[in-house]
Amino acid sequence: MSLVRRAEPGDAAEVLRLRQVMIDSVFTGVSGDDGWHSASLPTLRARLAEPDGDFAAFVVEHPERPGALAALVAGTIEYRIGRADNPHGRVGYVFSVATDPDARRRGYARACMEELLAWFRERGAVQVDLNASAEAEPLYASLGFVRKPDPSMRLRL
Repeated sequence: MSLVRRAEPGDAAEVLRLRQVMIDSVFTGVSGDDGWHSASLPTLRARLAEPDGDFAAFVVEHPERPGALAALVAGTIEYRIGRADNPHGRVGYVFSVATDPDARRRGYARACMEELLAWFRERGAVQVDLNASAEAEPLYASLGFVRKPDPSMRLRL
């Protein structure tokens, strides 16, 4: 049985908490929620309740803290006008990968990413884009992502 599961509406507050962990680790000088968590909560709950929507989050429950999440990966499928190598225009985009500091180095982010990539494949995405921090780049490279000329990375599915 996989540790990873699809996030549900009841996970929304924890998803936002882990998103803040990611924001705090990537963006220096940006800290705290300044009220955006409560403003985002209803929308996130609604999006998590859409099993067939274009947004998905995959999570791992924290093994030492009941009710808390240890890891999060979130992404969306975007439509772009088709082209030769992607006639249907479906592109996956990963925008939130976070692991609680006390739960790192256990493979949770990798497991969540693998589930999200499978979700993208099932929905017909033929490429996945993300922006990578230097710290996270080895994980993404091991999954097949390659550096583009800008800070984004891409994986051909």
